[in-house]
Amino acid sequence: MKKLSYLFVFAFALFSCNNDDDLIAACEKATNVTATNILTTSATITWNDPNNVASYFIEYGVSGFSLGSGTTLIESTTTVDLQNLSPETTYDVYVQVVCNTDNLSMYSDVYSFTTATLPVIPEFKPNLSELNLFSGNIGDLNPSPYAFEYDLSTRLFSDYAHKQRLIALPEGEKMTYNGDGFPLFPDNTLIAKTFYYNNDETDLSQGRHIIETRVLIKINGSWELGNYKWNESQTDATIDTAGAVVPVTWVDTEGESQSINYEIPSSTDCFTCHSNNSEATPIGPRLRTLNFNVNGSNQLQTLIDNNMLEGLTDPTTVSVLPNWEDTSLGLERRARAYMDVNCAHCHIEGGFCELQSGLRLSYETAFEESNISQSSGSILARIQNNIPQYGMPLIGTTILHEEGVSLLVDYINSL
Repeated sequence: MKKLSYLFVFAFALFSCNNDDDLIAACEKATNVTATNILTTSATITWNDPNNVASYFIEYGVSGFSLGSGTTLIESTTTVDLQNLSPETTYDVYVQVVCNTDNLSMYSDVYSFTTATLPVIPEFKPNLSELNLFSGNIGDLNPSPYAFEYDLSTRLFSDYAHKQRLIALPEGEKMTYNGDGFPLFPDNTLIAKTFYYNNDETDLSQGRHIIETRVLIKINGSWELGNYKWNESQTDATIDTAGAVVPVTWVDTEGESQSINYEIPSSTDCFTCHSNNSEATPIGPRLRTLNFNVNGSNQLQTLIDNNMLEGLTDPTTVSVLPNWEDTSLGLERRARAYMDVNCAHCHIEGGFCELQSGLRLSYETAFEESNISQSSGSILARIQNNIPQYGMPLIGTTILHEEGVSLLVDYINSL
């Protein structure tokens, strides 16, 4: 009898539930939230609704925002266009299904996407930040995805400053192979070089002091030059044509404190070195100076793989300018490479010193045609002092490059 009583109660409860008009089917949450058509300031969000209803709450905001504090939209389809977003910013999106006013789903799983980067602007704007060369905090010097960071197999000396070198091509354009020298650059190519000092070479966590960013832009077939001086807060740089002197102090790799009055060149000084036959020109990014491995990959091959260089399939067919710091190489090769990158832009046909000097210091120039031997006494005298208008180089440095001078003295004395 007791068992029958329990069965009666259970049956009554089951019957009552099956006839409860107040029961509401669960509103299932949206799935497969995705973003398409992601641009610099907009994106399209879509999702699936297993309930097949027609009302949705969408909440979004900068990644990490708390639900309830974001921007909310109400939509009647499973797609929405988000507008007025910020470039290079990661956003989180949640979707909530409204089955009816009393029955809302749980929020969808968070979906995150990042808006596109603004393209590099090949114009001399008042502020460096307006060129979009860098992503995020400009003082971090993180290159834009549209810029290629490169290095040189042998580097020009600039008072021990470090340099970051970038090339930004117009979208869809490529450089064209034109021998071992400069490639053919398309119009609106931008080349930038940023000069900085690590505050402490023994502890890079101490940050750096960015001094200047030099910019070349190819406009209507000709290169134009501009220079940007960084502010003290390292938050931006402004275009500067007059030049300036910036006191710099740093700790070198030996732990010794060093100080110089760094000279930012004027527009006239820039043109002195960056010119040939009275036309502005780059100095560094010749293919034979780019033809070496950086982080395990050949730079020319990387340019080819990135669809930035055409007309060349095998980098091994391009010559290589030796690294003057590679002591495994012969003295002559090292010294001639040093002269090439530090001196040849002036001491070459069409260079600033073409008429004042018979020296021809391009690495490819045969020794017999370089006039190095005939000018050895003058070379020794001028590279070992920094008397204005006499010491070499004429501009671009304020102190002697001890390692470079030692190399050239050994070379000249070996002749």
